[in-house]
Amino acid sequence: MSARGWLLFSAMSIIWGIPYLLIKVAVESVSVPVLVLARTAVGALVLLPLALSRAAWAPVLRHWKPVLAFAFFEIIAAWVLLTDAERTLSSSMTGLLIAAAPIIAAMLDRLTGGERLSARRIAGLAVGMAGVAVLAGPGLTGGHGVPILEVLLVATCYAIAPLVAARYLGDVPALPLTAACLTLAAVIYTAPAVAAWPHEMPSLRALLALAVLAVVCTALAFIIFFALIREVGPARALVVTYINPAVALAAGVIILGEPLTVWNVAGLGLILAGSVLATHAPKEPETEIAR
Repeated sequence: MSARGWLLFSAMSIIWGIPYLLIKVAVESVSVPVLVLARTAVGALVLLPLALSRAAWAPVLRHWKPVLAFAFFEIIAAWVLLTDAERTLSSSMTGLLIAAAPIIAAMLDRLTGGERLSARRIAGLAVGMAGVAVLAGPGLTGGHGVPILEVLLVATCYAIAPLVAARYLGDVPALPLTAACLTLAAVIYTAPAVAAWPHEMPSLRALLALAVLAVVCTALAFIIFFALIREVGPARALVVTYINPAVALAAGVIILGEPLTVWNVAGLGLILAGSVLATHAPKEPETEIAR
């Protein structure tokens, strides 16, 4: 990976490792639709003034169908499922389960005509899925089946969206694309948010969490994420989840006092090992490179 790739990777590892903590804090004071609206609307307001060029918006309009698909999987469906799941699950458990995204991405990439899976990558998929089972097992037996399913659906959405971006949105500038997706999501969630608007002012803690979610973990994060996809490819862009779950786990345990269990540690280790194997690609032969 290039130096630029490592820099982008490091930034995304941290920026997308803390949203689970922030969502957990905010969802205690506001409803799911209000949280999603605040995150998308503020993010859109930050980015729209930076993307006013008509020429920059032309590719967005030209590729409106994949733009809609990307917006649906990356934001519209994923964020409401994620936020609703965190009303029940701990932020650390949520972050750990999201780490299954590279495993799912590798499978979807192959099923849709991408790279062939070597024995090593197939073994990685099996190990990663075992890690998901280790994490989800206690929750399923504890009556948390629905929120766990929601998070796994989010991981699937997060696996699909980069594939859409890489295959169909390669010539679409990140700034107007992100602004368009956030604006669309904000419009969709305006009515549900108004219907569920809080009767009292949320706590300062919740407002700060919403602000960081919108500006740092949304507006800034998407710009960096698109740059990372273009730098290293969609499947390897999701390798940020190698660090994200560790950040989410540490933040939940240290800041929110969430429990650190043997299941968390074991599941994290299996998923990360599986992700490394599943996203590994052998070097091309010299003849292929020369050609």
